[in-house]
Amino acid sequence: MNEERRLIYHYLRHDKKFPHVWCPGCGNGIVLGSLIRTVHALGLSKDEVVLVSGIGCAGRLPVYVDFNTLHTTHGRALTFATGIKLAKPHLKVIVIMGDGDATAIGGNHLIHAARRNVDLTAIIVNNNIYGMTGGQSSPTTPHGLRASTSPYGHAEHAFDIARLVEAAGASLVARGTIYHVNLLDKLFQRAMEKVGFAVVEVISHCPTHFGKLNFLGDAVESMRWMAEHAVAVERAKKMRPEELQGKFRIGVLVDRDMPDYQSEYEKVRKRAMEGVPYRIDPQEISKMLESHQIY
Repeated sequence: MNEERRLIYHYLRHDKKFPHVWCPGCGNGIVLGSLIRTVHALGLSKDEVVLVSGIGCAGRLPVYVDFNTLHTTHGRALTFATGIKLAKPHLKVIVIMGDGDATAIGGNHLIHAARRNVDLTAIIVNNNIYGMTGGQSSPTTPHGLRASTSPYGHAEHAFDIARLVEAAGASLVARGTIYHVNLLDKLFQRAMEKVGFAVVEVISHCPTHFGKLNFLGDAVESMRWMAEHAVAVERAKKMRPEELQGKFRIGVLVDRDMPDYQSEYEKVRKRAMEGVPYRIDPQEISKMLESHQIY
């Protein structure tokens, strides 16, 4: 048995939940493969991993893996995951979401998980549309393009997921695509090793709805588009603004070290348990304010 088949039989619930429900050409299978290879490369046991999802095409992913899994309500995956991490901090908690699940009904949870810097790995599969429920426009549907709810062009402007979570306070922000699989493996590993809130946005177009509605062709054409429009961050630094027009960067976009929420919460909990009044040196107050400059 080769290595790939061995991983499939070790990590997947292959005797229970297959065949899967994803459409032909969907990128979720590639994301699943990358996730499994990363867990294996890090040497994590299945019992050490918790995979949490909400509702949507990507939300089906925990059904197929033999980890500790939780399939939650729409947009609430991060709240459940935060509770798990606080109760069992030794576990590696991974949250898988679609762009609608993460940035629409779950948008408030996303920005506050980033603000708190909860030690979670958040994977957001961005297909620019609600794929499971019929192709409605999502917060990442580009302005002017079509969805089933905007057949005459989308009037709203899209979120930039990476910039959103960077501004909210995430420790690590990265972007990959389902075409650049080797890079995706590396980004997942980097995110899982990072202490703090680590977000990987995965560009994965939906040929069934987004591609069809916008005459973008099949899955192969979507892959070709990613290959032509994605630019590695190292290369982007050497390019002029006009050369980057219409392109998007892939790789690690932000990597910074900040105290994670669990560590800070434990300090507060310890002070409360000891019953000692919390006093701050005036000079420390100045340092705290300086570290929270608003521009």
